[in-house]
Amino acid sequence: MLSVKDAESIVLNLAPSPYSQRDVETVDLLAASGRILAAPVTSSLDFPYWDNSAMDGYAVRFADVENCTDKKPIALDIIEEIPAGYQPQKTLQSMQAARIFTGGVMPPGADTVVMQEETRREGDRVFILVSPSKPQAFVRQKGAFYRSGMPLLNPGTTIDAPEIAVLATAQCVRVPVYRRVRAVIFSTGDELISPEETLTAGKLVDSNQYALTALLAKMGVKVIRLGIIPDKKEVLTEAISRAVSEADIVLSTGGVSVGEYDYVENILAELGGKIHVRSVAIKPGKPLTVAEFKRDSKSECLYFGLPGNPVSALVCCWRFVVPAVRKMSGMGEENWGPEFVQARSKAELRSDGKRETYVWGKLNLVAGVWQFEPASGSQNSANLINLVNTTGLAVLPAAAETWIWVGEFVQVLKIS
Repeated sequence: MLSVKDAESIVLNLAPSPYSQRDVETVDLLAASGRILAAPVTSSLDFPYWDNSAMDGYAVRFADVENCTDKKPIALDIIEEIPAGYQPQKTLQSMQAARIFTGGVMPPGADTVVMQEETRREGDRVFILVSPSKPQAFVRQKGAFYRSGMPLLNPGTTIDAPEIAVLATAQCVRVPVYRRVRAVIFSTGDELISPEETLTAGKLVDSNQYALTALLAKMGVKVIRLGIIPDKKEVLTEAISRAVSEADIVLSTGGVSVGEYDYVENILAELGGKIHVRSVAIKPGKPLTVAEFKRDSKSECLYFGLPGNPVSALVCCWRFVVPAVRKMSGMGEENWGPEFVQARSKAELRSDGKRETYVWGKLNLVAGVWQFEPASGSQNSANLINLVNTTGLAVLPAAAETWIWVGEFVQVLKIS
């Protein structure tokens, strides 16, 4: 039985990174939202594009107004008005000013902006009542934020609203991104029915397939659901064969324990899969199978045989599958692994130390300190009811019997 850390290392080593040519596609700007950037982005434009005003006020020459006060104001002749989007037509000479608005292009000859609250206007003249603190005051200089030709966005960046804004500003309307990871998900078990079917004695509603689909879809994965596969070896073999031929990653739940109807591991081996993980010292989630399929020299499929119990399936997915998907999606290496924080426990936590134990609950930041509150009720791998609003998993190490007292700190895996 592998430790959690060893299993994580194996999974990340098996998960292939995207290939730079085969796995890259170019999409329109808005279609890039949520995707992973596949190539460096630079721009031929400076930003700001030109010197412009950061305030509504008056563009002036600093030398003309550096010594003025409200008792000794300096009077300047207004020669032009410059709203945003207007190209100045005149050059400022000594003792002249231009009325300028936020975003307006600085006129030639001007080097400073005086905000309108520190002026008094009389007809075509403006009185400067307060000396600017320095030249270039309230001027956003061309290229101050970004110089053309410099790196703008790096490969591996997740494109969200801020990145879309940057790409739009750089006039990058066609964006190179990695293709979406393809996943096949199915559940195994004669006892399972879909949520649409009538529940009868002995049957269970399949929740795993829906939970895992939602989790991966949120990460931008293209998901294909095969439904419920019965505990018949020939049917299960056909389903697994199809899945590994079509997908980058396969998630099945159930059939990976040691029961008479648990066929998954044997089928994986028969189909040419190399099994790297058979069980992990994690609670919940011990019966985890991870296998690798090589279809050709550049194409691989990673198979996760997850436990059937709903909480076990999700914990294994959060702990092992999510980091693999991040790597396969093209994210930067610094973003692959799970994110842990130290949080103050609001309740007593206990484990027997035989396996690394994950306690689900709510993680909140209060006055700058993370706090963890375990879910009320039974922490049982079959009890998915109290998973609602789970945002963190407290980690109790596989060592001697572990106690975390109220108010003590515990390591918590953040669930986004």
